[in-house]
Amino acid sequence: MEKHVLIDRSEAIKRFRPIAKDSHKGIQGRGLIIGGSYGKIGSVCLSVKACLKSGAGLVTAYIPKCGYQIVQTVVPEAMVITDDYNEHITSVDHKIELQAVGLGIGMGVDLDTHQAMFHFLKRNTVPMIIDADGLNILSHNKEWLEMLPKHTILTPHFKELERLIGSWESKLEMLENVKSFAAKYEIIVVVKSAPTLIVSKNVIYENTTGNQALATAGSGDVLTGIITGLLAQGYPPIDAAILSVYLHGLTADLAVPEMGHHAFIASDIIHYLGKAFLTLEQ
Repeated sequence: MEKHVLIDRSEAIKRFRPIAKDSHKGIQGRGLIIGGSYGKIGSVCLSVKACLKSGAGLVTAYIPKCGYQIVQTVVPEAMVITDDYNEHITSVDHKIELQAVGLGIGMGVDLDTHQAMFHFLKRNTVPMIIDADGLNILSHNKEWLEMLPKHTILTPHFKELERLIGSWESKLEMLENVKSFAAKYEIIVVVKSAPTLIVSKNVIYENTTGNQALATAGSGDVLTGIITGLLAQGYPPIDAAILSVYLHGLTADLAVPEMGHHAFIASDIIHYLGKAFLTLEQ
């Protein structure tokens, strides 16, 4: 039996955990953002900063060499590991103890990036979110879906979703196909749309926050960072997805009265994230 749940403030508060007074960066969770390629390092900056601003204690970016100075300059709070190659990722090699991984943003779809992702998926056991080019690479290698840890979160927009599950004639057919897909691989699918929907098992969660201001480049990269940050802090994946989508939308609702729809950009989501969290603490 299908269940439909609205993601409103009460649903968000049920899942929200204030940070303990005696907490420190070592126990606030460590996240790794894997992505970036020449010309798309900004996506990593957005994601890493959002991960930090959502409360993760330590965040590392894994990027091609061309992005090293950019990330170190734009997000000085983050650490950086670089691939041996300059323009895109060819392997993912690190020795960090992690609590969460965000994979795919701005990564490109070069064949050696496919191979890097394959070898990483074979080894990875920590909670993970896959977005953007990570999803596009998966859609070319659907047998890799079997390797994903249970409750991995995928965050496709409609085009990325179509590449993963095929086309549909109606919203109802799309939802049925997403439900089957999520159940088959025991994953969580965040369908980025208006409204954003989260599908897990036989439950469809529908977000109630957000507006057209979010229709801007980098908005999804920020969402990936927020989800990774909450996963790193030990939130169960479904709670991380629900709370992140709610807060992400809420930033636009808080910002629009002050700046309107046109001028709102992805960096503003990060800027208003603190105010969004405060609405849950009050």
